[in-house]
Amino acid sequence: MSEDATREESKYGETWVYESIVGAIPGLSLSPPVAVGVQFAAFEGLILGFAAVYDLWSAVAPGTAAVVVAAAGSYLMLALGDEIRLLRTPRPYRRLLFSSSIEVVLGVLSFVALLTYLFALDVRSGRVTLLALLLGETPPAPAVYLALLVLWDLCYRIGTGWWVSITGLWRTVRYGGQFDAQARSRLLRIDLLTIGFALVQLLLVPFVRARTLLVAAIVGHVAAVTLVSGTSVLLLRRT
Repeated sequence: MSEDATREESKYGETWVYESIVGAIPGLSLSPPVAVGVQFAAFEGLILGFAAVYDLWSAVAPGTAAVVVAAAGSYLMLALGDEIRLLRTPRPYRRLLFSSSIEVVLGVLSFVALLTYLFALDVRSGRVTLLALLLGETPPAPAVYLALLVLWDLCYRIGTGWWVSITGLWRTVRYGGQFDAQARSRLLRIDLLTIGFALVQLLLVPFVRARTLLVAAIVGHVAAVTLVSGTSVLLLRRT
């Protein structure tokens, strides 16, 4: 590797923020399935514990669905991160995907939009709010903290899935002709996994079915990711 390439690799790390946090924990080296299992067990344990302590059993099913979707997003990040780096895709693609931290920006925007809905739009609707249905009219502070933490985790993973989808289509359009058959096969897997993660998010719809705006946001997001990554799949198969 040339000196300029080495300097660029140092300047632009090729990991997502989530990977950097996990990798920075001393003595922790977990395979993607184990890391995802630990994440799921920790959040689900807290959900069940708070449900027992505060009698919030109505929040267990939607909370579990959110944790399942977030865990699926974590698996996508860990598995596809390794896959993309091992494949040695073009450096501009890897830098755009990993080093820009755009997935964090998208996650923040999604989270703020969700909070705006929960604490402004839903309150003005005149109905019992979604938070009140799940956590009661006077929700315990620890339960609210956990709910917001799970929602942030969920929004961050969804933002990452969207970014993987956008950059995947750009990669295919820009560099599709440079990949051999084996590389195209692995890139197809990346795009199909991205679509799969988007479809998993439909697990959330039954729990917000009475909230038309939230249903439209989830279904619209899933449809958009499927369209973008599906276009990349079609282009790769035609190359």
